[in-house]
Amino acid sequence: MLKGSCHCGNLSWRLDGEPSSATACNCTVCRRYGTLWAYGHEDEDVQAFGATQAYAWGDQSLGFHFCPRCGCVAFWRATVAAADGRRRMAVNLRLAEPDDVARIPVNRFDGLHSFTSGGQDGRCVGDLLF
Repeated sequence: MLKGSCHCGNLSWRLDGEPSSATACNCTVCRRYGTLWAYGHEDEDVQAFGATQAYAWGDQSLGFHFCPRCGCVAFWRATVAAADGRRRMAVNLRLAEPDDVARIPVNRFDGLHSFTSGGQDGRCVGDLLF
């Protein structure tokens, strides 16, 4: 299980299990947020706690949720549940303790140009290079 919280502690999340990888995306939103995503489904393997504000753009299919007090981006959540009733979520691993996520391989996703994965860059969760 992994846990993360915003800087002020008013917003937190829990991800059950350990993800096989994380995603660093360079789309117009993610590169500005500096996020590192791990995926799951709301109220299944991902739980969020605390009040949020959300930002949605483009086709409005994702809401990026952040703490209204300190501004940390905690997760994104699909704005509409899938046909099976499940709602996809991704938590920002940058809000977890660094040692807890250091062993998780990072996939680079080109969300700006090709919408393809650049593969893994090892087990580093250091600075994003785009």
